[in-house]
Amino acid sequence: MLTLDPGAFSARLDLMMPMAAPDGQGGATITYTLVARAWARIEPLSVASSEEASGETFRVTHEIWFRARSDLVSGMRFVVGARVFRLAGFRDPDETGRYTVCRCEEERP
Repeated sequence: MLTLDPGAFSARLDLMMPMAAPDGQGGATITYTLVARAWARIEPLSVASSEEASGETFRVTHEIWFRARSDLVSGMRFVVGARVFRLAGFRDPDETGRYTVCRCEEERP
């Protein structure tokens, strides 16, 4: 069984759900609605760079740990201050239903 120090959950984050609203022209505008606030542990994993038309870009991935939730879906995001993390996938790290670990990519402005 996995044991975590409760003090490791030191980041207060907002869990946000995407909501699509018709834009009147056949498309949609995506806004985000607050689902919950939770204490979490944010762990950086990797940095990858690539070249695009606008120059070099960086992709930073993280794992975000928090108490288990049953309402997660891909496309949600976490917000911590000015930082935004897009949820790419999630798992139960020890199959006990106590924690959820999310693989996220940090969105850069």
